[in-house]
Amino acid sequence: MKILVTGSAGHLGEALMRTLRGTEHEAIGLDLLDAPFTSHVGSIADRGFVERSMAGVQAVVHTATLHKPHVGTHSRQDFVDTNITGTLNLLEEAVAAGADRFLFTSTTSAFGRALTPAPGQPAAWITEEVTPVPRNIYGVTKAAAESVCELFQHRFGLPCLILRTSRFFPEADDQKAMRDAYDDSNLKLNEFLYRRADIEDVVSAHMAALDRAPAIGFGRYIISATTPFTRDDLAELRADAPAVVARRAPGYAAEYERRGWRMFPSIDRVYDNQRARDELGWRPRHDFAAVVDRLRRGEEMRSELARAIGSKGYHEEEFAEGPFPTE
Repeated sequence: MKILVTGSAGHLGEALMRTLRGTEHEAIGLDLLDAPFTSHVGSIADRGFVERSMAGVQAVVHTATLHKPHVGTHSRQDFVDTNITGTLNLLEEAVAAGADRFLFTSTTSAFGRALTPAPGQPAAWITEEVTPVPRNIYGVTKAAAESVCELFQHRFGLPCLILRTSRFFPEADDQKAMRDAYDDSNLKLNEFLYRRADIEDVVSAHMAALDRAPAIGFGRYIISATTPFTRDDLAELRADAPAVVARRAPGYAAEYERRGWRMFPSIDRVYDNQRARDELGWRPRHDFAAVVDRLRRGEEMRSELARAIGSKGYHEEEFAEGPFPTE
């Protein structure tokens, strides 16, 4: 199968290209940047370029996007051009080329304000049934692009699956208070409990979705590490997260104490990946307990694939207030 991967110079795009090139599939990469895994250099907002790149393509894995870190440096029109018009161009040309599956990499950021409960309320249990309430132009355009995918599946029968991925980037946190309060690895490991995934698992979710797309037709899926929590934990998670973690992931405390790490005092949302595991047959390997066990054995926290890709950053320049400016 000939597969077009957009955003092939980015974290996920490169990870997918590395993985697909080890399979029987023919993978071609598309990106604005000329990079080792990019064969078509140009913008998805350019319909003619997209048409030329789609020749013979049977499947599209669309990861290219303007991200949240670009909100402070790019205009809202830039976000519309890339995230909505670019997605529309790819869908139009995928249909014209006779492709039989389309994957759209979306984001849990699309849920926006639905992720933050009111003060005094339990943590939010986030499934695909939660209605997004985007908080910025990034979330708005990703949610809109999801709807365009749904329209094309309904109108043209093009199987479209949407994967709403949680955090998998290795870059430093965007909030200065969090960077100051926690060692970076401590912060990221805490997030595996409720809002982070290793990129190896994100790739395996896309591979599973490629296989299942024709049979499913259309679906949205949360892609995040499997949480040890249940809905019964939500009130206590908001009030005393360490107590819940000690109960659900016994043994973590000794490794944290050895490293001088701390658990977050409160957790405000939990991503539930059950639908992706059930419908895609996805089997994520990297959850909180697995990563703690690796650290206990003196091994690397991140997967080999994550280490191979490393950190890319989102901007050429550096910003005094953090890794990227806020809106």
